[in-house]
Amino acid sequence: MEIILKEDIIGLGYKNDIVNVKSGYGRNYLIPQGKGVIASESAKKVLAENLRQQAHKLAALKAAAEDRAKAFEGVALEIPAKVSATGVTYGSVGAAQVAEALKALGIEVDRKIITMRDAKKVGDYEATVHFHKEVEVIVPVKVVAENAPAVEEAPVVEEAPAVEETVEEVIEEAPIEEEEAPAAE
Repeated sequence: MEIILKEDIIGLGYKNDIVNVKSGYGRNYLIPQGKGVIASESAKKVLAENLRQQAHKLAALKAAAEDRAKAFEGVALEIPAKVSATGVTYGSVGAAQVAEALKALGIEVDRKIITMRDAKKVGDYEATVHFHKEVEVIVPVKVVAENAPAVEEAPVVEEAPAVEETVEEVIEEAPIEEEEAPAAE
């Protein structure tokens, strides 16, 4: 079933794209939610005319997206997460945490336009920010342990006090008990 999208849906397509979807997904989700319409011949003609008339607006949207993307040059995120002893995070680091980290840097981004494979271990990952269908920015994300164990110094071992007696002297002073031999019956 062909659908004309009315808004951007990450993983499916962008606004005004014609996409093929399963009929149940189109009829039961996209059309009732107002996210798409059936791509009939008349709808395709209307879409083509609208795109022709809005070409300059679309160019302005793309230019604005490129300007926003320039703010991401040199941006690398380091996100702390609680980690077990084996390096596995409690929970996962995803798009919401990336959006919060970007906000802390002063870059306001909606978490819905960020895609990232959930990070469940400490390491390096990539998050993709989709500004426009032709403008995407890849942001390196490093997940670090927030509760990393502090490096402990080896305890200082004090020397044992010198023992003045030798083992032989101790043995000589120990009382000797004589064992009685069992009597023969």
